[in-house]
Amino acid sequence: MSAPTFTLDDLKRVLLEGSGVSEGVDLTSNILDVEFDTLGYDSLALLETASRIEREYGIEFDEALLSEATTPRAFLDALGAPEIALPVN
Repeated sequence: MSAPTFTLDDLKRVLLEGSGVSEGVDLTSNILDVEFDTLGYDSLALLETASRIEREYGIEFDEALLSEATTPRAFLDALGAPEIALPVN
């Protein structure tokens, strides 16, 4: 059985479930390179998101890399799992 694929849409869902969405932010748009601060997510929200991902997908990652992730693309890169599928721009 193959490992689950984690996509940008999965990240959006986990962010929304764990921290909600700020007024005026459209998570359905292309947010791959938008800063988390601009999207209304602080470091605590990202830690909660990471914890949820680890529990749900069994993906472990380096928390030091996560702390440097300022965009969804960088966050997905920080997961470092080969099964992550990023959308092609």
